[in-house]
Amino acid sequence: MAMEDKVVAITGASSGIGEATALLLAERGARLVLGARRSDRLADVVARIEKTGGTAVHTRTDVTRREDLHALVALARERYGRLDVLVSNAGAGPISPLDDLRVDEWDEMVDVNVKGVLHGIAAALPVFREQRSGHFVTTASTAAFSVVPSMAVYAGTKVAVRAICEGLRQEAGASVRVTTVFPGFVHTGFAEASSNGAVRERVAGLRDEIAIPPDAIARAVAFALEQPADVDVNEVVVRPTAQG
Repeated sequence: MAMEDKVVAITGASSGIGEATALLLAERGARLVLGARRSDRLADVVARIEKTGGTAVHTRTDVTRREDLHALVALARERYGRLDVLVSNAGAGPISPLDDLRVDEWDEMVDVNVKGVLHGIAAALPVFREQRSGHFVTTASTAAFSVVPSMAVYAGTKVAVRAICEGLRQEAGASVRVTTVFPGFVHTGFAEASSNGAVRERVAGLRDEIAIPPDAIARAVAFALEQPADVDVNEVVVRPTAQG
């Protein structure tokens, strides 16, 4: 199925995996609706897309605010008449040992990684039901399969996302597709989110040693989107070959 003219909304689109996904899908002909908290970065991504002949609009989107997700979906319908795909990519990862007791950061990860996905489902599912078509793509993490020290809360949110998306898939029926992508180490600013210096240094070092570029994940997203309507790619794990 051609990507051309698909209307795709992406959260967390101002950098990293979200930015790479927006650029790749625009190159393949999709029309983009981009959301993130950093409006200036979003404007830059839109300008780059338009410079190469693509089509995109943006709006400031904080996924912890359910009204922002409804506004993102509404913008897609206002500008393009429909929404074909919601890529829930926004994420938070201020990882640290539980002994640090960084409770505010635990709350942030739950609010962004879990509630943010639910807010997207609440905004897009009624539209997909009305259209009798639609595709949810959610960025999780290989942390959903493997818990390591300093990542207990983060991994917990990603386990929850996997469960939510699998439940959504089972309830979706024949007209709505559900894909969850599980990236391993990707060369993004993830390490810098940690407020624990030792953790930050360790994760950054491993990232610089083995991480794959964000466009590797973008290609996995595009693969799922380009399948025929009766083919649902449910889970995709993409990690560096060097990752244990």
